[in-house]
Order: sequence, then structure tokens, then C-alpha cells
Amino acid sequence: MTEFITKQIHNTKNDILSGITVALALVPEAVAFAFVAGVDPLVGLYAAFMVGLITAVFGGRPGMISGATGALAVVMVSLVSEGNAMGEAGENLGLYYLFLTVILMGFIQMFAGILKLGKFVRLIPHPVMMGFVNGLAIVIFLSQLDMFSTTINGEKSWLEGEKLWLMMALVGLTMLIMWGLPKLKATKKLPEALIAILVVSAIVIFSNLDVATVGSFIRDGGGEGLKGGLPMPVLETFSKIPLDLETLTFIFPYALILAAIGLIESLMTLNLIDELTETRGHSNRECVAQGGANIVTGLFGGMGGCAMIGQSIINIKGGGRGRLSGIVAAVTLLLFILLGSVYIEQVPIAALVGVMFMVVVGTFAWSSFRIMNKIPKSDLFVLVLVSSLTVIFDLAIAVITGVIVSALVFAWENAKRIRARKRFREDGTKIYEIWGPLFFGSISAFNEKFDVKNDPDSVEIDFVEARISDHSALEAIFNLVEKYEAEGKKIALKHLSEDCKILLYKASPKFHQVIIEAIDDPRYHLAADPEKFSKALGTYKF
Repeated sequence: MTEFITKQIHNTKNDILSGITVALALVPEAVAFAFVAGVDPLVGLYAAFMVGLITAVFGGRPGMISGATGALAVVMVSLVSEGNAMGEAGENLGLYYLFLTVILMGFIQMFAGILKLGKFVRLIPHPVMMGFVNGLAIVIFLSQLDMFSTTINGEKSWLEGEKLWLMMALVGLTMLIMWGLPKLKATKKLPEALIAILVVSAIVIFSNLDVATVGSFIRDGGGEGLKGGLPMPVLETFSKIPLDLETLTFIFPYALILAAIGLIESLMTLNLIDELTETRGHSNRECVAQGGANIVTGLFGGMGGCAMIGQSIINIKGGGRGRLSGIVAAVTLLLFILLGSVYIEQVPIAALVGVMFMVVVGTFAWSSFRIMNKIPKSDLFVLVLVSSLTVIFDLAIAVITGVIVSALVFAWENAKRIRARKRFREDGTKIYEIWGPLFFGSISAFNEKFDVKNDPDSVEIDFVEARISDHSALEAIFNLVEKYEAEGKKIALKHLSEDCKILLYKASPKFHQVIIEAIDDPRYHLAADPEKFSKALGTYKF
């Protein structure tokens, strides 16, 4: 505990001020996502508090903010509506199915962390990462456009005339303050987002301007206000929903999808914050923390959540680096609910939209336009594909598709790199010297290099510049030996790696006669034995 406190002290002021700013930005986001999911605003606010607090304390990435997110909310819509349909009108079973699903989602995420699956985020290529941030920036931007509308008698309509111009002016002023404040030497260490929100709020309140506020936003969405009590365990979940196979069959697919989306968004946000802060987070620890947070959230009546890229960037740009910033954000949000609802409801939506627009500007990888003509067309395709799918569908589909396409492109490019140089010895033996990776994608090209019927009676295949990568490659070598022996020809394999030889010996005893063991070639021994290679490397001076 002493170590934990000591780590927070050096950046206390920045963490506290940045945390308060994040809490202000969390309010309309959590409320909006609760409306999207079809649940009460407090369900979203409680989720933002509990997920944010638990991941701030136990998560693998200090400075990263978690809470209720739109990526999860869009999946929850059908879950809640289907759940409501299972009960009678007014019974509101969908909400309780949601809580149960969030609990199961948490267990899946914890299981992923325990199995150390978080490390697989390292396999995500850079074009996928760029597509992710670009797509998410567009999603954040589009989500803010709804704030330029109003609801009258249950019907939504876009702002027009004076109200529209006033809204745009306040948004522009917020963005201008956030852009200009850091350029003034005396104000570089001030949290520009918080200052901008306070200035614009003061203008609106003292000028008595007729603009949308956090309070009117909640009431327009059907909520009764921001005020609430401490989150309490929702024990009715287990009495209203039967814990049987039918329930598990219904909620498991949703829990799996939510767990996947939550982990992908959290781990990719973690990677992004790593790059911004030039530090290293712990992905598996984050998986466990996210899972534990969602279990608690589901038990205490929250809609679940994951890392929020927008709020995380607000925090990092505001100077928040430690766990204290996330703790302050979560606790401040709870204080808003318990004590400060009257004041927070007066904050103009325009100020918060301006902050989020600056997040969009900071999130979008503008360098992707500059490098369009400098990167391979396949990488550009993946970047655009992931960005588009993030906007059209959701993050999980976009990232998984991007990784699959990148892997296929990589396999295709490497499949073309297999080469074979042919020469003859004085005794008439034909030698094939193989270069390149031998794996499932290059098997066809590998087989085309050999002329089994027309080759001489003695053939030697040299693998010193090749790498046997998978079972398909082993199978190809096995089949090639079978073909030469079926033609009554002698074949020898040379410079195979130790692991490859072991597998071939297990496949058939005849390989003891086919594989040449007595090799006097320093290149082969160094490649086959990493310890010898490192010792040899140590003899050279660089």
C-alpha cells in the first residue's frame, strides 16, 4: 500500500485535475450509452463509476480510463429487447438478463487474463492499429452529432437557426480555448479541457443562454435526472431470472461477444496509451481487472464497460499518468451522482462536445494521409478496411477482419519467396538448394521446383537457407521423398533443423537413411544451435 501511494505523489496535481475533467466528460457519455442500450441513465453512470474505479486500482495500464462504452451498448440493445420480450409487459426482464450477461462476460475476461491471452494483442499489425484509431475517431465524432438535435414531444429534430449557431459558437469556443491555452507559457500546466468547460459553463449560466445542458439531455432521453444513491447489490437478478441451461444458452453468445469487444478495445487502447506515454502496460493484468470490474458491475446494477479511448486521451493530454487520475475520475463521478447533480446538470452539452471534438482531432492518425503513397497497397487496404468496419459494424469485427487479412497477405507474400537453385556434382547427383520459408502457403511453389520423373538416380535437397515452419511443410517433404523412392531413385536431405529431423524420424524410420547427419558446415551448426550462435556472435566486435 505504501508503494502504491508513493508512486502517485509525484504527479498528484495533474492526476487530480485531469481526473475531474474526465469525470465531467464521462457524464453525458455514460448517459448516452445507457439510452442506446435501452436502460436507465443511472445504470450507465454506475457502470462508469465501478468499472472505472476497479480498473484504475487493479488494471494493467495506469492513466487509462474505463467505463460504459458505445461499442458494448450497441450489442446490448438486442439483448435487453429480447430479454424484455421473455417476460410480461412492465416486468423489465431485459435489464436483469443484462446484469447476468455482464457477470458472465466478466468471468470470460478474467479467464482470458488467467490464460495470458492478452499477449496476443502484440500480433495486431500497425495498419490495423491505425485503422482502429481512425475508425474510433470517426465513431466518436458521429456520436457527438446527435448532440446537435433536440427532442420535442418524443420526436427528434435537428437544431436550426439561432440555436444551431449558438451551439456551434460554444463548441468552437471550447475547442479554441483547448487549442490556445497550452500555447501560453504561463498556462501550459493547466488542464485545458477543464478550464474550457468551466469558462463556457460560466458564460452560459451568467448569460442565461437557452442551450442544451446535461440535465435537459437526460430528461429529453426519458430520464428523471442525474441524482441517485450509492450502487447496491441487485439481488432480484437471481430471483427473477432462472439459472438454468436455457438462460445460459440465451446469454452466453452475448457475453462472449461483449467480452471480446471489451478486451479488444481495452487492449488496443492500452497499446495506444503505451505509445503516447512511452511506457509499457500489462495486458494480462488488464484482462483480469476488466473481468473483475464487470462481475462487480453486474452484481451492483451496472451495464458493464471497458476502456474508453476518448476519455483516456483526455486524461493523458491533461497530464494524468498514474492510477490516481482514474480513481479521482470515478470517485468524482460518484460525488456528482450523490451530491453535485444540481451543478453538473447545468454544464452545457456544447462544452462537452467541444472537448470530444478535440479528442477526435487528437485520436485520428492524420499521418495516415501522408503515408498513403509510401506504404504497400495491401497495408493501405487493411487500414481503410478496419476504419470502415469499425464505423459500419463494431470494433471486434473490424480488428479480427484486419488481422485475418493482414495474415493472409503476409502468407501470400512469403509463399512467393521460396526459391530453388539447381546444380550437378561430378558424380551426376542433382542438388536442389532451397531458399525461403517452407509453410502451408509455399508448398505448391516448392513442389513445382522438382522434376521427379526426369531427375537422375541420385538427388540431394539442401535446406541450409530454408526454414521448415509447420506440419504442411513436413508433409510436403515426406511426400517428396515418397515420390522419388517410388521412382526407384536415391534421395538425401541435408541441413534440416533439429526439430524437423525429430518429427521426420517419428513419422518413419526410413528417414534415418535419407537425412544426412554428418555435416561439416559452420553455418548449419550455428543456425541449428542458438547457444552456439550467440557465443560465435560474442567473438565479434561491433
